[in-house]
Amino acid sequence: MVKLFTDIDLDGLGCGVIAKLAFGDHVDVAYCSYRNLNQRVDTFVEHPDHEEVYITDLAVNKEVEQKLAQRFQEGKHVRMIDHHITASHFNEYEWGIVVPEYETGKKTCATSLFYEYLLENKLMKENNALEQFIELIRQYDTWEWDENKNFDAKRLNDLFYIMSREVFEEEMLKRFNENPASFSLTEMENKLLDIEENKIERYINSKSRQIVQGQIDEYCIGIIHAEQYLSELGNALNKIYPHLDMIALLNMSGKKMGYRTIHDHVNVAQYARKYGGGGHPKASGSEMNKEAFEKFVISAFNLPTLKPDPDRNELNIKGAQYGTSYQNAAGEITYIKPDVDHKFFVFHNGVKQNEVFTTYEEAERHVKRKYISWLRFDHDCLRQYASAQQITTQAVKENYGTIVENIIHKL
Repeated sequence: MVKLFTDIDLDGLGCGVIAKLAFGDHVDVAYCSYRNLNQRVDTFVEHPDHEEVYITDLAVNKEVEQKLAQRFQEGKHVRMIDHHITASHFNEYEWGIVVPEYETGKKTCATSLFYEYLLENKLMKENNALEQFIELIRQYDTWEWDENKNFDAKRLNDLFYIMSREVFEEEMLKRFNENPASFSLTEMENKLLDIEENKIERYINSKSRQIVQGQIDEYCIGIIHAEQYLSELGNALNKIYPHLDMIALLNMSGKKMGYRTIHDHVNVAQYARKYGGGGHPKASGSEMNKEAFEKFVISAFNLPTLKPDPDRNELNIKGAQYGTSYQNAAGEITYIKPDVDHKFFVFHNGVKQNEVFTTYEEAERHVKRKYISWLRFDHDCLRQYASAQQITTQAVKENYGTIVENIIHKL
């Protein structure tokens, strides 16, 4: 009998599907989270009823790791297959296989590694439809689909969360057995996914106005409470607020946290280790322990929410030669103004700041991180300048650049 411990996400489900195709009724699959993995594997080690044990897409703690090592030394089967860089130390064991990326530089996933291992050891046969399915999982799990615009990968993950795990698994197994030549979603599944995409878009739009910004540890972090669509939400918020080092997604009911970043200088897998978690450099997770609760919930409770920058401004636009205006929740006004030497200066609350920036992007990042500000809407600027100048908003429109330059010149 074979025992498989695997993750509860799509990549973990892929490993479960592969195991059932390879071993049939002779495999028992346990879908686990970081919260219950160690306890479940520890119980198995203490009372082994299976001849073989595989662990995929998850890493046990040090205590259980030592018990698995002892089990292997006793001549019993153990195989751990993962792709998270935070689990790389398992490669020190003969029974550990941790490969974050292939020699070509292409990123891996647990499903692809598990499939290749079983093929190499002649424990299952090749299946073209299954391989297409695995590639979609790999692209989604590594977020490669976003770069490649392979929306089929994203839609597969969406379908996984629409359906229950049991129904999804049963449907996939049936599909691979009946049509091993190719894999595709049905017309009905695509209709369901069209509806789901609209729900995700509305959810992201709502959450983008609930995020707060905090300086936690050495990072400037966006904090949001969310229980669904975590990958989509984290990626979207990173793009809306690129001045943030990362997004922390708090699932209060599950007592879990997710971390997402789009920046190469930030490794959220290493950061998640501070709270007992791990994952990928740009996507990771952890349990919400007491320290994390203090930092991300209690300390952040009274922080003001951020606002997305307007995307339809025609006057107060980024990089304008006459200057660009920002505002924060306290009502403080900040201007970014270039000079003749193509350097950028910041004027905050009527005072010119000492910092000098070589690009507009650097200046904006400074303003957003230090003052927690956002780009002001055209209509807010028009009303303020019209009131101050005692002229109509139409007159401000016609002379907008000159008016802004004069305001900044007097600061």
